[in-house]
Amino acid sequence: MNNPKFSEFPHAKGLLVQEERIEYKRKHKQLIIGIPREIDPSESRIPLTPEAVEILIQNGHTIIIEKDAGKQANYSDMEYSEKGAQIVSTATEVYQSDIILKVSPLTPKETELIHENQSILSSLHLNNNTGEYLKKLIQKRATAIAFESILDAEGEFPFVRAMSAIAGSTSVLVAAEYLSNVNHGKGVMLGGITGISPTEVVILGAGTAGEYAARAALGLGANVKIFDKSIKKLMEIQNILGQRLYTSIFHRQVLEKVLKTADVVIGTLAPEETNLNYLVSEDQVKLMKRGAVLIDLGIDRGGCFETSELRDHSNPSFVKYGIIHYCVPNITARVARTASIAMSNVFVPLLLQIAESGGLLVQIKEDSGLRHGVYLFNGILTNEYLGKLYDIPSRDINLLMAAF
Repeated sequence: MNNPKFSEFPHAKGLLVQEERIEYKRKHKQLIIGIPREIDPSESRIPLTPEAVEILIQNGHTIIIEKDAGKQANYSDMEYSEKGAQIVSTATEVYQSDIILKVSPLTPKETELIHENQSILSSLHLNNNTGEYLKKLIQKRATAIAFESILDAEGEFPFVRAMSAIAGSTSVLVAAEYLSNVNHGKGVMLGGITGISPTEVVILGAGTAGEYAARAALGLGANVKIFDKSIKKLMEIQNILGQRLYTSIFHRQVLEKVLKTADVVIGTLAPEETNLNYLVSEDQVKLMKRGAVLIDLGIDRGGCFETSELRDHSNPSFVKYGIIHYCVPNITARVARTASIAMSNVFVPLLLQIAESGGLLVQIKEDSGLRHGVYLFNGILTNEYLGKLYDIPSRDINLLMAAF
């Protein structure tokens, strides 16, 4: 029987060296994840529930949690320790971890605890201190990821979608509180009953938050009007909700007409989604009837209304031109346990994938969705929008990855 290796090369004296395909096996990386207790008194969520911690520990990872980190979400230290987490008494011990996982952005005090080349996974709220915050992380050569900017395989924002669903529903409940006498509102019930005209709820944005706000408002019997720049999104929300709604693209005259009669206006879009323009100007706010309620769900990114001011849960509202404004970036912290479970449902698969790929930096290189959430890579600002906003040089992360 002829050997093909010899028959093809009759003058060969021995076996020829041939390429052998060796399956590349990724090196699983054991992660050390630190969860500090939130310093912000208005933040009550925790990124991982005890059940989520158990899954990660069963996969070989180490979870270090600061004492009382889950208390505000009604999770005890005992529940976490029973699932295998290490409970430590100081934040300094937590910040020895490879990855810091938290909900709210780091405070100036927490930034001092970051060591060089550390990775931070948290939210990013834009305020007067953000510029200094970025500069401090740049000095520490940190890698920072805003979890609300991470994309999934479908091109959606999984964290935003999870939080937006809760925020949309919660915003309607908040509006109901501020229309009532309890919070010195005008004493109107959100919704409608027989013989009484229903309240008018205007929703700016037909995304996930807009959808769930509309669901809640319609469930209470309100008259709902939705605005968006996309006809496609308006058509989709009509189909999703299964009923005809008042819908419109953003047209100044139409919007102003609706604002004059609205009892509640809920803004769900961020400035970068509207070419850095406010959806409602100060002059347009002045057109609204006294006692109406504005809820700005985009306040963490700069706000939907020109009259918005960043507030927290200890002082969440203010009145301007007779209009009640509610501008709290972490509105889902009002339902901390529900929000923590929703966050865990997204964080656990992400962390497991990071470990399987061989670590965070490898996953950033290979996963364009995760890369989309990176705003600092090894101390280099990679978000052009932030660079322009705070006058800090930025670089394209895709170019940086080519050299990584």
